[in-house]
Amino acid sequence: MRKFLSLLAVFILFSCSAVRVNYDYDKTVDFLSYSTYNYYPDMQSGLSQLDERRLLSALDSTLQARGYRLAEEPELFFNIISDEYRGAPNNNVGVGIGGTGRNVGGGISVGLPLGGSTLQRSIQFDLVDAQRDALVWQARAESGLRDNASPSVREAKLKAVVKKVFSKFPPQPK
Repeated sequence: MRKFLSLLAVFILFSCSAVRVNYDYDKTVDFLSYSTYNYYPDMQSGLSQLDERRLLSALDSTLQARGYRLAEEPELFFNIISDEYRGAPNNNVGVGIGGTGRNVGGGISVGLPLGGSTLQRSIQFDLVDAQRDALVWQARAESGLRDNASPSVREAKLKAVVKKVFSKFPPQPK
């Protein structure tokens, strides 16, 4: 029973911090023709310098594992924009009082929020065709982030974001 409760607690902990991703891309672009990338030199990611380095390191290893090369004159430019916000608490308890009697009914319900709001991070990845200077692919990821997370937890969270975002890159032609 104790193991079951421990597994349940771990599952709840990880399910609350799931990464949600939305994608958009230009269907006319042949993504298999791209082989090189780089980052905009004046990119303002909105992340701390340490988190930006962690994110770029995870992104570099993911892209290089898929055959892309970091180049001085790339075919694709990355722009990364990040924003932090407080999410509304989504856990609550409903307390209800009601009664019925011969064709009469009534009730009162009150929702009590449990816990505080969570810190959420939104990271947007824009891929721009360097030749045409046109946005060709975009992904926006949202995930939970603790205020006091350790560097290893922050690194693991950013790696999870990159893994989830690039799980559907390049888009497969239909």
